[in-house]
Amino acid sequence: MKALHFVLSIAVSLTLAASAWAGSYLDTAALLLDESHRSAEWMQTHLWDTKLATINHQLADARVKSGRAILVPREVEKAHPHLLLSLEALERAMAAAAEGEPQRFLRLLVQAREEERTFRSILSQQKFTVPDIEKEKAPRN
Repeated sequence: MKALHFVLSIAVSLTLAASAWAGSYLDTAALLLDESHRSAEWMQTHLWDTKLATINHQLADARVKSGRAILVPREVEKAHPHLLLSLEALERAMAAAAEGEPQRFLRLLVQAREEERTFRSILSQQKFTVPDIEKEKAPRN
């Protein structure tokens, strides 16, 4: 009976640890996606500013590198490639904006959003969701 109790407690601990690991992954994905959204929205209203686009491209490239460096829990490994594809499409969109190609920027922005929808859909199938940073913000004093 003690052995069964021990095995069950180990199983529960591992399940909780896996959920926590997935939670950390989802928090990171939320941050990367939120920053991507903010950059894309700002760039859309400032497409004429190629210097801003150059900075935005550097930030998008850093998000791609960060996305590639994430430790991906087994529970969400099918969704992760779509997060990367979304980040990479946005990075290419920012490069297009920096090169003064607004039509290409908009086309790649649509592609990034489609990949994000796929990412979220696969997560949903696995019973996971990306936290909403806006809803979880602490009130400022």
